[in-house]
Amino acid sequence: MVLARIADGLGVPLAEVVAQPDGGRVIVRRAAGQDTVDEPGGWRRTILTPVVPGVNFEWIRTTLPPACDAGRFPAYAPGSHEYIVVESGTLRLTIADASVDLNAGDSAYFAADVTHAYANAGSGPCTYYVAALIMRPRTTQPRIRS
Repeated sequence: MVLARIADGLGVPLAEVVAQPDGGRVIVRRAAGQDTVDEPGGWRRTILTPVVPGVNFEWIRTTLPPACDAGRFPAYAPGSHEYIVVESGTLRLTIADASVDLNAGDSAYFAADVTHAYANAGSGPCTYYVAALIMRPRTTQPRIRS
């Protein structure tokens, strides 16, 4: 069956491919229920969006104190994307080995299948948002038909 091969190639169960969408479904994540993580080095990130099974999207607010380097993040699977918007301060965004400084109101996009890093390049706190669509590697190998 063609749909079964497509589902297998995407690494998702066939039921998810053919399921009828629940048009009235709304998932609300109240501010009090947002996950906030205080990271080593004094920086803080908050996942703003609800967790939706099968949807690999996150919207994150991060605040870096002055001169804070949040470190390098590994490359995600091909097809992953990140959008960045700086609310305040100056963010140094490094993609592979190239860096760009973003100031309040600036935004950027990059394909997130390369190593990337975030650092506060200013003397005050830096707050920025990341909208990330992170693809997951397949857990099963697609079947090859002969």
